[in-house]
Amino acid sequence: MNIQLLNQLSAFGNVEIPLPSSKSESNRVLIIDALTEGENQISNLAEARDTQTMIRLLDENPPVFDVLDAGTTMRFLTAFATVTNQNKVMTGTARMCERPIGILVDALRTIGGDIHYMNKEGYPPLAIHGFSGQKSKRVEVRGDVSSQYISALLMIAPLLPEGLEIALLGKVGSRTYIEMTLELMAQFGIVHKWEDNVITIPAGKYKPTSFSVESDWSGASYWFSLLACADQGSLYLKGLKENSLQGDSKIVDIMDRLGVKSEFDAHGVHLTKQAVKGLTSWDFTHCPDLAQTVAVTCAILGQKATFTGLESLRIKETDRILALQQELAKFNAQLVEGANEVFTLIPSVSLPSEVQVHTYEDHRMAMAFMPLMTKTRVIIEDPEVVNKSYPSFWKHVALVQ
Repeated sequence: MNIQLLNQLSAFGNVEIPLPSSKSESNRVLIIDALTEGENQISNLAEARDTQTMIRLLDENPPVFDVLDAGTTMRFLTAFATVTNQNKVMTGTARMCERPIGILVDALRTIGGDIHYMNKEGYPPLAIHGFSGQKSKRVEVRGDVSSQYISALLMIAPLLPEGLEIALLGKVGSRTYIEMTLELMAQFGIVHKWEDNVITIPAGKYKPTSFSVESDWSGASYWFSLLACADQGSLYLKGLKENSLQGDSKIVDIMDRLGVKSEFDAHGVHLTKQAVKGLTSWDFTHCPDLAQTVAVTCAILGQKATFTGLESLRIKETDRILALQQELAKFNAQLVEGANEVFTLIPSVSLPSEVQVHTYEDHRMAMAFMPLMTKTRVIIEDPEVVNKSYPSFWKHVALVQ
């Protein structure tokens, strides 16, 4: 088993981190570009394996779309292949085939897609047998399971002869990701209307344009956490915008409470230490990918906090709630589940001289626990797992060591 050894490092100087590009933006503009038949000028695409898999599959167009472990790639390409009237098998890793896709398939069938499951009902692998013509211009989709289903439907909506109305049922999770999709579509000429719980996209055509992908705020969150946990240091994160489309830019507000001051300029953001104001609670409904980062940070800093909006974490690359509970316990912290899916983070009171972190084939587990090196020696198992979203992560960690 490969490991990444992180010796204790409580302080560092002023370090510049050349962040990777956003996987979320990249995967959306790749689908939009494919629906515009590649007439756009797209730059700064993500190095993430998920994005590189999307690029390869769209370029080679094989009969089997094997997305590996890429959730967005699975959901977005399922909708893309359906509306473009293709015959495709959609599959991925064993874990990918345990992640539900029934809500999206039901919606695509309602619209006119011919899709069947090849194994377990509601889960990949699945076979797409083309598009028989639009049968309905309205679909109903639960809003609290995965915003990726909704984004997949939004991006194909303009190509439908009658456009599409998407009625979101119940609580809407990860709303910022839906808004990102709509904003990106707008930059390629598509209008929308969002009233109450219904999003309406009229029939139309994407207009070719030039687009440069922003740096990744999810990847930035680990550097905010590192500085929050360190005794001394400052960081400059390149390529981030103050008015970002990415919901994970909320890390600025969260870390302002946990001791990190953010100052933007034309090329990125300067991070410096400030007094900890305290974080007593946070709702991760619209930024679930920050939950691991914030939980570890609070555990290290001694911040007891309550967390809500973690429901979607159970169907990610791993059951992230269980994974967090098991790994936090290794340095005497707890994530306790209470009534109504309210979780309490009980921070560590004492740290062992070394912590070995199991990563559960989940890139965010490896990166979220990196800041623990500010307090103790850390061993990260299977460090290559970061290739899913941030292949240069360990190279960047070396910049501060």
